[in-house]
Amino acid sequence: MQIVETTNEGLKRAYTLTIPAKDIDARIDAEVKKVAPQVKMPGFRPGKVPANLVRKMHGEALHSDALNATLRESVEGLIRDKKLRPALQPKVDMTAGYEQGKDAELTIEVEVLPDIEVPSIDGLKLEKLNVPVSDADLDAALARLAEGQKSYKDAAKTKKAADGDQIVIDFVGSIDGVEFEGGKAENTPLVLGSGQFIPGFEDQLTGVKTGDKKTITVTFPDDYPAENLKGKDAQFAVTVQAVKVEDETRIDEEFAKSLGLDGLDKLKEILKGQLEQETAGLTRTQMKRQLLDTLAADYDFEVPPTMVEAEFEQIWNQLQAEAAKEEDPATAQKEIEAEKDDYHRIAVRRVRLGLLLSEIGQANGVEVTNQEMSMLIQQAAQQYSPADRERFVEYVRSEPMAQAQLRAPLYEDKVVDFLFDKAEVTEREVTREELEAAIEAEESTAAKPAAKKKAPAKKAPAKKAEAKPAAEKAEAKPAAKKAPAKKAPAKEAAKPAAEKKPAAKKAPAKKAPAKKAPAKKA
Repeated sequence: MQIVETTNEGLKRAYTLTIPAKDIDARIDAEVKKVAPQVKMPGFRPGKVPANLVRKMHGEALHSDALNATLRESVEGLIRDKKLRPALQPKVDMTAGYEQGKDAELTIEVEVLPDIEVPSIDGLKLEKLNVPVSDADLDAALARLAEGQKSYKDAAKTKKAADGDQIVIDFVGSIDGVEFEGGKAENTPLVLGSGQFIPGFEDQLTGVKTGDKKTITVTFPDDYPAENLKGKDAQFAVTVQAVKVEDETRIDEEFAKSLGLDGLDKLKEILKGQLEQETAGLTRTQMKRQLLDTLAADYDFEVPPTMVEAEFEQIWNQLQAEAAKEEDPATAQKEIEAEKDDYHRIAVRRVRLGLLLSEIGQANGVEVTNQEMSMLIQQAAQQYSPADRERFVEYVRSEPMAQAQLRAPLYEDKVVDFLFDKAEVTEREVTREELEAAIEAEESTAAKPAAKKKAPAKKAPAKKAEAKPAAEKAEAKPAAKKAPAKKAPAKEAAKPAAEKKPAAKKAPAKKAPAKKAPAKKA
């Protein structure tokens, strides 16, 4: 095999490989000998078919398989012999005009990972901002929970139903005088103004009293899930069984027990744990951003352009998708277009930080275990139907790049946790507002040029990266930006995906009864 280097500029490499025809023929001969014992042909005993006939029968397939295997081994050999560390999958092309029996000529283009000085972790200092859960925080959480667990009591029979009141109704739906399937229900609770039913249904019941009977006309939306009802005018004969008003929800032992808990103390314990978990996530986000800013300020080196473009494309695609959902998509699109260069700098920063974290992890023995990897694969497989899960698992196990993409986020988190353990951490109590402000301040400086940069130091080629650096997100994709609001240029747009501010969780609650589909809002 002849190798000629044609490009060596920065991180770009290109080669021409010539594979002699005799090497391809030798592999075909080896394949013929391997398959010949299994070939059956009339007039020959099993396993006794002459090799030249086997080659004649299966020549095209054998040649294709042999050529592909030879090309793959040649590329792998080139990477190994030249001690290359590809940033992404090499681009391999066969020279036009190749014919069987002739030498095969390939062109290989590859971007390599830079040689990076392993960042020093000595003297790393971080500040951890803690938010204690106060009694006031706990009382507010209880109040929010109670607000979501409203109860209702019977009103006077003369009470006219208003928004916020609950009515209990029977109804029968029909189209052109004919009842339709699923359009009938009894003793159905409905809170006026809740938007549970299709547009116009609740509005026409404002002012009804217990015992009233009323026929209302509504139009099913064009996007209604039932095909036979889309866009149709329907009449509902409604009987009001009761009008109820909101009852005061007392936060006491009975309230806690109604949620399936032992008592109020247990409810408070659960809520406090949820609040602590929520603020712990914010604290970790703040510490991680602080850590990444420290690394970004101290190290600068060339990063593979294809990795940057792949990262930028992910950022850009999400921004465009979210801009399209805004009330004024055109204005939102113009806003992100005006800051396109800033987002490109963010992509460069993420790739550089991903490579730095990878180097730190390799140098310090951080690993994702086989057991952890198996769990990641099984978790990812859950998004597929049961029939496709096994195929997905087989694909990932046979495809290194797919494994790397799954492994990367966990690997990064493990490296970050390793650095947290090694750092000198000072702790300070703050309010939640102060913690969120600190995170926002760190975001606003994320894409700015670093004041002090260490030049990259040459080092011996490292072992294969633990995870695909491009997938090792140092930070998450930008969040949607509201069109009217102007964002400071160069501001990194979002909290890390795995570390976003957790939503406040409610304690276990009983499910409300389901409403009948046809009258329900799609």
